[in-house]
Amino acid sequence: MQIIQWIVAVVIISLAIMGCGQSGESSKVVPASEQEIQEARRNAEQAREGYIRCTRFVEGWLDRADPETGLIPRNLEADSDIWNAKDAAADNYPFMVLTAALTDQALFEGRMREMLATETKLTSRVRAMPDTYSFSKKGFANEEINLEEIIFGTSEYIKDGLIPLTEWLGESPWSVRMISMLDDLWAHAPIETAFGNIVSENVEVNGEMLQTLSRIYWMQQDPKYLEWALRLGDYYLLDEHHPSSDFEALRLRDHGCEIVSGLCELYVTLSFVDKEKEMTYQPHIHQLLDDILEHGRNEHGLFYNIVNPQTGEIINPGIADNFGYTLNGFYSVYLIDSVTEYREAAELALNSLNPHYRNFDWERGSADGYADAIEGALNLYNRLQIKSVADWMDSEMQVMWSKQQENGIIEGWHGDGNFARTTIMYNLWKSQGAYAHPWHENLRLGAIEKEDGIILLLESEEDWSGKIHLDYQRHKHILHLPIDWPRINQFPEWFTVKDGQFYDVINLDSGDQEKVTGEALKNGYPIDLEIGEVLTLLIKPQ
Repeated sequence: MQIIQWIVAVVIISLAIMGCGQSGESSKVVPASEQEIQEARRNAEQAREGYIRCTRFVEGWLDRADPETGLIPRNLEADSDIWNAKDAAADNYPFMVLTAALTDQALFEGRMREMLATETKLTSRVRAMPDTYSFSKKGFANEEINLEEIIFGTSEYIKDGLIPLTEWLGESPWSVRMISMLDDLWAHAPIETAFGNIVSENVEVNGEMLQTLSRIYWMQQDPKYLEWALRLGDYYLLDEHHPSSDFEALRLRDHGCEIVSGLCELYVTLSFVDKEKEMTYQPHIHQLLDDILEHGRNEHGLFYNIVNPQTGEIINPGIADNFGYTLNGFYSVYLIDSVTEYREAAELALNSLNPHYRNFDWERGSADGYADAIEGALNLYNRLQIKSVADWMDSEMQVMWSKQQENGIIEGWHGDGNFARTTIMYNLWKSQGAYAHPWHENLRLGAIEKEDGIILLLESEEDWSGKIHLDYQRHKHILHLPIDWPRINQFPEWFTVKDGQFYDVINLDSGDQEKVTGEALKNGYPIDLEIGEVLTLLIKPQ
């Protein structure tokens, strides 16, 4: 009997050993081709170059900051004596902040926060709303308060600068500044309408406010933001101000196109909170989009700069670099109403980029034109995954990057910040949303999609210890949006991890495998690299 028990025990142990061996053997099977590994390596090198360029941009502009206040000027030649809200604060400074958040924590916690505190102290003029500050005067550039200009600058600072920052950082001193300015802006809304006071008659400002309020309503869970947005929605869609019937010149480029996507963002919000109002708006929203499709596009599906929506006259036949901003609105309405023509409008434009718009002169050769065009394509590519668009973006990034000078400055005006904004978006695509802390310029981090997970490649030219952070559903956890509709200046989500979900992290070289929570991957997965070491991981949900 003892012999039989001994034999059974030996068999059980042998089977267990064989099972362990088979498990280890299974883990060592590399589920990635050499082509996939090389693609991840290329992505890592492209992202590395992108972050280096962003850090050089920040260094170049900080070198030109006012020595007393530490604030950056509007431009480096004309208006070098002033800081202003609509340009320096809205377009340039926020993407210096974001660059620092991703590459230099000390700079982010130090000088970037100091600049915000200084700006808040020196420039707030109508309660929290800022006005233009003169370095030489050590005070406001204008003696008299011009409320219209202050409202415009405040709107730009919020929508172009602080909302993108908040969509990435979450609650921060910058989001506090944003909310205080937004509340004071609407407290001083000077334009009386049948639907309540609104902040402006300027279509750009009102478009920005529609975008802003449609997001902040969800983030703050405060009905006043929706009520303010509805004043604007009713003003444009239910009164005599409908863009299709009232506008003799509808801009489909920036400084006007904001109204299209702004109305669409409000419409998406209403589809979740007020179905009756959504149905009231629906024919008016569809009329606007249908008229733009009929009169506003060239044969490639891209938009003219300015058209008359009433007559179909093309007022400015230039092609808008902001095509993606307007198409965001079309795709958002498609998500709600399933109008295939609206999705097809985005597909037609994207499919036209690679064969017809390589090295295209978007804005007389300015890097800003490339930044806006690439951003628009990238945001829609995140949803539609058209391969030719990926090739086009790689090509056009090289054109945009070539415009950067040796000192890090791009063109020496406030549009330089958009160079960094779009580069960071591009970098995050190349790493599928992952980023490393601490970052240094000899570190490469890239990734590619692999079935329901990613292959992540990490390489360093010096010893490195740090953490890799994976992205998460920021639209849900930061903004609390019901769906991730495409938004101007958002940083698209790629591979996102979820709290409460377990993920396999598999070393494709050693076969080592670890089960890790989504929360741990989001907060930082620790890694030690020796100089020259290449680490390739497969990360996928269980």
